Amino acid sequence: MSEKLEIYDLDSNLLKVEDRQIFYDEIKNEFKETGEITKKVKSIRLILMNSSGRIYLQKRSKIKTENAGKYDKTVGEHVSAGDSFNMTVIRECAEELGFPATVLDEEEFNRAIKVTNLEIIGIFKKIEFLPNFVSKRIINNGSKIQQPYMSSMYFGYYDGPIKFVDGESSGIEVFALDELEEEIKENPDKFTEDIKLMIEKYKEFLVPIK
Repeated sequence: MSEKLEIYDLDSNLLKVEDRQIFYDEIKNEFKETGEITKKVKSIRLILMNSSGRIYLQKRSKIKTENAGKYDKTVGEHVSAGDSFNMTVIRECAEELGFPATVLDEEEFNRAIKVTNLEIIGIFKKIEFLPNFVSKRIINNGSKIQQPYMSSMYFGYYDGPIKFVDGESSGIEVFALDELEEEIKENPDKFTEDIKLMIEKYKEFLVPIK
């Protein structure tokens, strides 16, 4: 069964519900013809850490059509029509990383990460909602695309085992923040523009649990 997405204009007005593949065919043609994309969908982006502050990044497979072989955020996914942002990040975490998680508000999050067994469940919070987040990606033919999203940004902690099941990715690698910043500085082409932006913008959240 094909995934259905809610399609919005750039002012966040709902236009229609459409098959995911049809939407992507439309915007790729639009970008090829005009150099811009005038529609957007909802998405989530998650940076996962362990309690020691080490960051889990996804290594994209070389067979990916976009950003092949690059390090990326831990999880990024579309929000299916009728689903919420929180529901999507919890489901994708279970399906892609193989562990249960919950999303809490600021007060509950700060308490839960100190009293919960993080080897059993991940504890997440939403950092920010960006109604016009622009994802910059490189297509395998060398061309670039800039796609707008209505995106909710999440981060959280988990100390248990990860069973990465996305067959189109090479798996998960772990970085300390200072190591990651240095690697991005020295080898920027190894990383997606998404994760470079997120590390810079949300650095204050990427700390060990005290």
